[in-house]
Amino acid sequence: MKTTLWLRVTGILLLAAAAVWAADSAKKPPKKAPAKAAPAESDQMQPMMDMQMMDQMQPAADQSAPKPAAVSKPADKPAQKKVASPKPAANPQAVPAISLYESSAAPRPTNELDKIIFARLAELKIQPKLCSDAVFCRRAYLDVIGTLPTMAEARAFLNDKSPDKRVKLIDQLMKRDEYAAYYAMKWGDILRIKAEFPVNLWPNAAQAYHRYVFASIRDNKPYDQFARELLTSSGSNFRVGPVNFYRAIQSKTPEGITAAVALTLMGSRTDSWPADRLKGTTAFFSQIGYKPTSEWKEECVFWDPLGAAQRAADVAPGHDKPTTVGQIVEDKDKNAGPATPPLNAMFPDGKKVTLSPNQDPREVFADWLINPKNPWFAKAAVNREWAWLMGRGIVDEPDDIRPDNPPSNPKLLACLEKQFVDSGYDLNHIRRMILTSTAYQFSSATTFKHPKAAENFAAYPLRRMEAEVLIDAINQITDTRDLYTSPIPEPFTYIPDDMRAIEIADGSITSTFLTLFGRSARATGMVDERAQKPVSAQWLHMLNSGHIQDKLNKSTKIRALYTSNQPPIALIDDVYLTILSRHPAPQEFDAAMEYGRFDALNKILSDGKKPKKERESAWVARREAWIDLCWALINTQEFMYRH
Repeated sequence: MKTTLWLRVTGILLLAAAAVWAADSAKKPPKKAPAKAAPAESDQMQPMMDMQMMDQMQPAADQSAPKPAAVSKPADKPAQKKVASPKPAANPQAVPAISLYESSAAPRPTNELDKIIFARLAELKIQPKLCSDAVFCRRAYLDVIGTLPTMAEARAFLNDKSPDKRVKLIDQLMKRDEYAAYYAMKWGDILRIKAEFPVNLWPNAAQAYHRYVFASIRDNKPYDQFARELLTSSGSNFRVGPVNFYRAIQSKTPEGITAAVALTLMGSRTDSWPADRLKGTTAFFSQIGYKPTSEWKEECVFWDPLGAAQRAADVAPGHDKPTTVGQIVEDKDKNAGPATPPLNAMFPDGKKVTLSPNQDPREVFADWLINPKNPWFAKAAVNREWAWLMGRGIVDEPDDIRPDNPPSNPKLLACLEKQFVDSGYDLNHIRRMILTSTAYQFSSATTFKHPKAAENFAAYPLRRMEAEVLIDAINQITDTRDLYTSPIPEPFTYIPDDMRAIEIADGSITSTFLTLFGRSARATGMVDERAQKPVSAQWLHMLNSGHIQDKLNKSTKIRALYTSNQPPIALIDDVYLTILSRHPAPQEFDAAMEYGRFDALNKILSDGKKPKKERESAWVARREAWIDLCWALINTQEFMYRH
C-alpha cells in the first residue's frame, strides 16, 4: 500500500516537473514525496455520488480512446507503456515552450522612465527581453490588485489581438475595488494597523484607520494631503481614522514618534541621524496629547501645548509618571499663555526654527515636509512605489534613504520625483507610469551575469506571492474559504465568511497559513517585517497538509472537472489557465494525458456494460487524477511566485 501511494505521488511530482519553468530546475525534488492526507469519510463517499450523477448525463463513448490499463493496479502505472493520446498539435491552445514566458518582440522605450533605463542598460551592454502576454497578464493582476486572474479573464486577454491590450488591462485593473484593498493592505504594513500587541490600537480604532486608508486610495487622494492628515489630525481614535498614526507606535515618546514619521514619510531611519538634528526634530512632536474618554479604549489625540495630557505608559523611561490629564485645547490663543514659552526646533535638514506658543508644531513640520523642494518626501514615496512594482527600490532598501546609500540610477529617481510633484502628488499617475513602461514588461526568465543587472532592472525579479495573495489565489482556484480569527474576544469583530485575506483590516486577525507564510507582524513598519524567503515548513504545508488537501477534495471547481463530459484536452487547458494563467506547453499536455489516462477512464465510464466495480474504480481514478493535477500545479514555483 505504501509503495502504491509513493508511486502515485511520485507520478504527480514528475507531472509538475514537466512545467517549463526555470526556477523549478534550481531546486531538486525530494527523493520521496510525503503521503497526502487521507480525505474525510464524506469525501470518500463523494465520488460515488458524482458517478451516479454522471450516469444520468450519459456521455457518448469515445471510440478513439485507447484500450485502458487495469485501473485496479495503480502501482503498475510507472511501468506502463506510454498511453496513446492526442498529439500536442491536436491541442489548438498548446504553445511552444519558448513562447510561454518570453515574447519575440524587441523591447523599445515607451516613456521617459524607459529612455533612462534603456540608456543605462546600453552602457552596461545588457539586452533585456519582453515577457509573454500570459506572463504579463498574471503579473499585472498580482501587482495591481493582488488577485489571480480567473480562467475567463486570462483567456480573454490572451485572445485579445489589440496592440494596446496591456495598457488597457492596467487601466481596467486600477479601477477595480481590489486595487484599493490590495494597496490598503500594503499601507497597513507601513502604518502598523494592528489592534493587538505590540501596537495595541484596539479593534474599533484599527477598523477606522483601515477605512480611512482604503478610502484615500480608492479616491486617489493627493499624497501630500494624505501625509498632512496623518500628521495634523485631532480627535477620537474610533472616529477620526488618521489620528491613529500617532497611536500605532510602540513608543509614544517624542523620539519614538519622530522615528515613525521619518520611516513612514521620509524613508529614513533616525538611528543614522546626527544627534542634534534628532533632538531638534523631536520638538515638533513633544506636544501631542492623548486623552481617554468614557468609552472603553477610546482616546482623543490632540495638540497639547501645556504638556499635561500624557498617559503613564507613554512616558519616556526614567521620567516621572503624570497623575493628571489635561483638557483638549479648543482655543489656541486663550490657552497658550505666558506659561508656554516659544518652542525651539530643528528640521531634519538642519534648518532651525522657533515656534510661537499659538503654533501647532505638527502643522509647521507638515508644511516643511510636503514642500516640493523637500529632499525626502517625494523621493521616498516614488521609491517605495517602484520597489512594490519592480521588486527592489532605486534606493534599496526603500526605507533606508541616506547619503551613503545612493540610488542605483539617480536620473530615474529624479524623473519619478519630478513627475510626482508636477502631477500634484498623484500616486495613481506614478503607478500607471511604471506599470505601462516597457521596463515593467521585461522578462523574468532571462538571467544576466552582469553584477549590476539587478540594480538596473534588466529583468523582472522573481518574488513569492505575499501570504495573503497566495491563500486568496488557492481559495479562488478551489472555490473555498479560510477561517480567520481575532485574539481579542471583545469587542466582537465581525469577519465575513467570504472575506479575502487582502481585505483584512486588522493585522491581529490572522490564520495559521498567514503566519507560516510570512505575513507582516506590523510592529515596526519596516519593509523587512514581511518574510518572503521560503522555508521548508511552507513547502511541507503545500505538499502534505490537511488544510490544502481538504480544499482540493471539497473543491466544486475540481469536481466540475471530473464530472464533465468535455474532452480532456479542453479541461487540461482550463486547469492551466485557472492556476498558471496560461495554456499548457505540448510536453505538459502530454504529461497530463499520460498520467491521468483520461481517455481510457472515460471510455470505461461511458461503457454501461462494464462491471459496476470497474466503473467505480475508474471514477475514483479519474477524480484522483484531476485532484492530483491541480495539486501538482499549485506546488510549482511558477504558481507560488510572481514572475
